[in-house]
Amino acid sequence: MFLGSRNKGLTIPGLFPREVHEELLGGCSMKKVEPEQVLTVCPYCGTGCGLNLTVQDGKITGVAPDRLHPVSEGELCVKGYYGYQYVQDSRRLTAPLIKKDGGFVAVSWDEALEYVVSRLKKIKEESGPDAFALFTSARATNEDNYAAQKFTRAVMGTNNIDHCARL
Repeated sequence: MFLGSRNKGLTIPGLFPREVHEELLGGCSMKKVEPEQVLTVCPYCGTGCGLNLTVQDGKITGVAPDRLHPVSEGELCVKGYYGYQYVQDSRRLTAPLIKKDGGFVAVSWDEALEYVVSRLKKIKEESGPDAFALFTSARATNEDNYAAQKFTRAVMGTNNIDHCARL
Protein backbone atom coordinates (compact mmCIF):
# COMPACT_ATOMS: atom_id res chain seq x y z
CA MET A 1 0.00 0.00 0.00
CA PHE A 2 1.30 3.46 -0.86
CA LEU A 3 0.13 6.56 0.96
CA GLY A 4 1.03 9.81 -0.67
CA SER A 5 0.52 13.45 0.10
CA ARG A 6 -2.68 15.26 -0.85
CA ASN A 7 -3.59 14.93 -4.56
CA LYS A 8 -0.83 12.37 -5.09
CA GLY A 9 -3.24 9.50 -4.79
CA LEU A 10 -3.47 6.30 -2.83
CA THR A 11 -2.67 2.91 -4.26
CA ILE A 12 -4.09 -0.22 -2.68
CA PRO A 13 -2.94 -3.03 -4.99
CA GLY A 14 -5.14 -5.75 -3.50
CA LEU A 15 -8.33 -3.75 -3.81
CA PHE A 16 -7.75 -1.11 -6.46
CA PRO A 17 -5.22 -1.92 -9.17
CA ARG A 18 -4.98 1.77 -9.96
CA GLU A 19 -4.41 4.97 -8.06
CA VAL A 20 -7.31 6.24 -5.94
CA HIS A 21 -7.58 10.02 -6.21
CA GLU A 22 -9.22 12.54 -3.92
CA GLU A 23 -12.16 12.87 -6.33
CA LEU A 24 -13.01 9.19 -5.88
CA LEU A 25 -12.79 9.52 -2.09
CA GLY A 26 -15.26 12.40 -2.02
CA GLY A 27 -12.75 15.15 -1.39
CA CYS A 28 -11.49 13.59 1.84
CA SER A 29 -8.59 15.33 3.46
CA MET A 30 -6.96 15.45 6.87
CA LYS A 31 -8.26 18.19 9.13
CA LYS A 32 -6.48 18.99 12.35
CA VAL A 33 -8.85 19.93 15.16
CA GLU A 34 -7.28 21.69 18.11
CA PRO A 35 -8.77 20.87 21.53
CA GLU A 36 -10.36 23.75 23.42
CA GLN A 37 -8.83 24.94 26.71
CA VAL A 38 -11.38 25.94 29.37
CA LEU A 39 -10.42 27.61 32.65
CA THR A 40 -12.71 26.70 35.55
CA VAL A 41 -12.79 26.01 39.29
CA CYS A 42 -12.46 22.51 40.77
CA PRO A 43 -15.83 21.29 42.13
CA TYR A 44 -14.48 18.84 44.72
CA CYS A 45 -14.11 21.03 47.80
CA GLY A 46 -14.43 24.57 49.00
CA THR A 47 -10.80 25.49 48.28
CA GLY A 48 -11.54 26.60 44.72
CA CYS A 49 -8.41 25.45 42.87
CA GLY A 50 -8.00 26.54 39.26
CA LEU A 51 -8.39 23.89 36.55
CA ASN A 52 -7.50 24.09 32.88
CA LEU A 53 -9.74 21.55 31.12
CA THR A 54 -8.88 20.16 27.71
CA VAL A 55 -12.15 19.67 25.80
CA GLN A 56 -12.48 17.95 22.44
CA ASP A 57 -15.72 17.05 20.68
CA GLY A 58 -17.67 18.20 23.75
CA LYS A 59 -15.85 15.84 26.13
CA ILE A 60 -13.23 16.53 28.78
CA THR A 61 -10.06 14.74 27.71
CA GLY A 62 -7.61 16.09 30.25
CA VAL A 63 -6.96 18.39 33.20
CA ALA A 64 -4.00 20.56 34.11
CA PRO A 65 -3.56 23.01 36.97
CA ASP A 66 -4.00 26.71 36.25
CA ARG A 67 -0.49 27.96 36.93
CA LEU A 68 -1.68 31.56 37.41
CA HIS A 69 -4.52 30.78 39.82
CA PRO A 70 -4.09 32.71 43.09
CA VAL A 71 -5.37 29.88 45.33
CA SER A 72 -3.86 26.69 43.91
CA GLU A 73 -0.76 28.32 42.37
CA GLY A 74 -0.35 25.61 39.73
CA GLU A 75 -1.00 22.66 42.05
CA LEU A 76 -3.88 20.15 42.23
CA CYS A 77 -4.73 17.25 44.50
CA VAL A 78 -5.49 13.76 43.16
CA LYS A 79 -9.22 14.54 42.90
CA GLY A 80 -8.49 17.68 40.92
CA TYR A 81 -6.29 15.80 38.45
CA TYR A 82 -8.39 12.68 37.96
CA GLY A 83 -11.89 13.41 39.28
CA TYR A 84 -13.23 14.74 35.97
CA GLN A 85 -13.80 11.26 34.57
CA TYR A 86 -17.20 10.93 36.27
CA VAL A 87 -18.58 13.61 33.91
CA GLN A 88 -18.65 11.20 30.96
CA ASP A 89 -19.40 8.04 32.97
CA SER A 90 -22.30 6.08 31.45
CA ARG A 91 -23.65 5.38 34.97
CA ARG A 92 -24.10 9.06 35.76
CA LEU A 93 -27.69 10.12 36.37
CA THR A 94 -28.99 12.53 33.75
CA ALA A 95 -32.60 12.88 34.92
CA PRO A 96 -34.38 12.83 38.28
CA LEU A 97 -35.77 9.46 39.36
CA ILE A 98 -38.76 8.69 41.57
CA LYS A 99 -39.41 5.24 42.99
CA LYS A 100 -42.78 3.93 41.76
CA ASP A 101 -44.10 0.37 41.95
CA GLY A 102 -40.80 -0.97 43.29
CA GLY A 103 -38.62 0.58 40.57
CA PHE A 104 -37.15 3.93 39.60
CA VAL A 105 -38.83 5.98 36.88
CA ALA A 106 -37.34 9.03 35.12
CA VAL A 107 -39.48 12.13 35.63
CA SER A 108 -39.28 15.84 34.78
CA TRP A 109 -37.50 18.23 37.13
CA ASP A 110 -40.81 19.93 37.93
CA GLU A 111 -42.42 16.63 38.93
CA ALA A 112 -39.40 15.64 41.03
CA LEU A 113 -39.32 18.97 42.88
CA GLU A 114 -43.07 18.89 43.52
CA TYR A 115 -42.69 15.38 44.93
CA VAL A 116 -39.84 16.41 47.26
CA VAL A 117 -41.69 19.52 48.46
CA SER A 118 -44.87 17.55 49.23
CA ARG A 119 -42.94 14.85 51.14
CA LEU A 120 -40.91 17.36 53.17
CA LYS A 121 -44.07 19.32 54.08
CA LYS A 122 -45.84 16.13 55.14
CA ILE A 123 -42.95 14.98 57.36
CA LYS A 124 -42.62 18.44 58.95
CA GLU A 125 -46.39 18.60 59.66
CA GLU A 126 -46.51 15.08 61.14
CA SER A 127 -43.22 14.97 63.07
CA GLY A 128 -42.02 18.54 63.51
CA PRO A 129 -38.87 20.31 62.28
CA ASP A 130 -36.45 18.26 64.38
CA ALA A 131 -37.38 15.17 62.36
CA PHE A 132 -34.84 16.52 59.86
CA ALA A 133 -31.08 16.58 59.87
CA LEU A 134 -28.59 17.72 57.25
CA PHE A 135 -25.24 16.05 56.74
CA THR A 136 -23.12 18.04 54.28
CA SER A 137 -20.08 17.06 52.26
CA ALA A 138 -16.52 18.29 51.86
CA ARG A 139 -17.01 17.72 48.13
CA ALA A 140 -19.60 20.50 48.05
CA THR A 141 -18.47 24.05 47.48
CA ASN A 142 -18.66 26.63 50.25
CA GLU A 143 -21.60 28.20 48.41
CA ASP A 144 -23.46 24.87 48.19
CA ASN A 145 -22.88 24.15 51.88
CA TYR A 146 -24.03 27.66 52.80
CA ALA A 147 -27.25 27.29 50.76
CA ALA A 148 -27.91 23.84 52.28
CA GLN A 149 -27.51 25.03 55.88
CA LYS A 150 -29.61 28.12 55.16
CA PHE A 151 -32.40 25.91 53.75
CA THR A 152 -32.20 23.57 56.77
CA ARG A 153 -32.38 26.39 59.31
CA ALA A 154 -34.74 28.84 57.59
CA VAL A 155 -37.11 26.52 55.70
CA MET A 156 -37.04 23.28 57.67
CA GLY A 157 -36.65 25.05 61.02
CA THR A 158 -33.93 22.90 62.58
CA ASN A 159 -30.31 23.30 63.63
CA ASN A 160 -29.58 19.57 63.15
CA ILE A 161 -26.64 20.13 60.80
CA ASP A 162 -23.30 18.35 60.68
CA HIS A 163 -20.41 17.85 58.28
CA CYS A 164 -18.30 14.84 57.29
CA ALA A 165 -15.11 16.66 58.33
CA ARG A 166 -16.06 16.04 61.97
CA LEU A 167 -15.85 12.24 61.60
